[in-house]
Amino acid sequence: MAPAGSCYFSLTLCLVLVCFQGSTDAQLSTNFYAKTCPELFSTVKSTVHSAIMKEARMGASLLRLFFHDCFVNGCDGSVLLDDTSSFTGEKNAVPNRNSARGFDVVDDIKSAVEKVCPGVVSCADILAITARDSVKILGGPNWDLKLGRRDAKTTSRAAANNGIPPPTSNLNRLISRFNALGLSTRDLVALSGGHTIGQARCTSFRARIYNESNIDRSFAQTRQRTCPRATGSGDNNLAPLDIQTPTYFDNNYFKNLVNQRGLLHSDQQLFNGRGSTDSIVRGYSKNPGSFSSDFVAAMIRMGDISPLTGSRGEIRKNCRRVN
Repeated sequence: MAPAGSCYFSLTLCLVLVCFQGSTDAQLSTNFYAKTCPELFSTVKSTVHSAIMKEARMGASLLRLFFHDCFVNGCDGSVLLDDTSSFTGEKNAVPNRNSARGFDVVDDIKSAVEKVCPGVVSCADILAITARDSVKILGGPNWDLKLGRRDAKTTSRAAANNGIPPPTSNLNRLISRFNALGLSTRDLVALSGGHTIGQARCTSFRARIYNESNIDRSFAQTRQRTCPRATGSGDNNLAPLDIQTPTYFDNNYFKNLVNQRGLLHSDQQLFNGRGSTDSIVRGYSKNPGSFSSDFVAAMIRMGDISPLTGSRGEIRKNCRRVN
């Protein structure tokens, strides 16, 4: 039998290890801020609602920020960091440069949240909440959020360049990238349905409307009117990703794909008449409830990608820079 002192030491060590493990590997939960910031959700929703009322497109931009954040080293708020003289962030990576937007809105939300519960809520969690609220405000589904993420202290522009699938991606590349992050092919299609809101720049779809054959002719001609063939002409002109209801979250995006009216090459790759995702697209085009429920499940899974929890990372005071 071991000496009493040895048993006491072992028990103490075990308790220390358990506590330490709990502090570094804490799990996300739906009631994470219930006691520490009970006004969080109403505070965020109010600011998001005001921003979307000023510009409906902002809802899509905030949803996209969350997507771009999670696809680069996990959902850690790294996409929000500004470049400095000694730090190169993600904002000027190819997928984000002259494209990612909504940073000022996130600043406003963070300031409002800091007033009601200073130093408590991470920028990473704010992105998750704003994405959910944006979808809901624009007519989409609601869901209970898992929170408890902390903010990254660093990031990588190279990771952003390599991690976010470009609009030129083919289906195999899309599936591979999503699978690498633990997201299924069905998740890919459901999350792509986020393109039922928002707009894209001419540079993102010029090649499709002039060079591709699997596109509705009248749709291509409509887009060509504001997106000239020549590079450098009208590059930043915008077109809705969903030509029917660009500011309302519904399943028209999938109806467009079935009719070869996907704006981006990567969009139309989800439905080509013979692909592995055709049946999913067709199903969503006919059953909006199925799309909504799968979109919610996919958003929750995406929000679970490599979060910093416990004692890892930090709670930034300003979303644009580390403390």
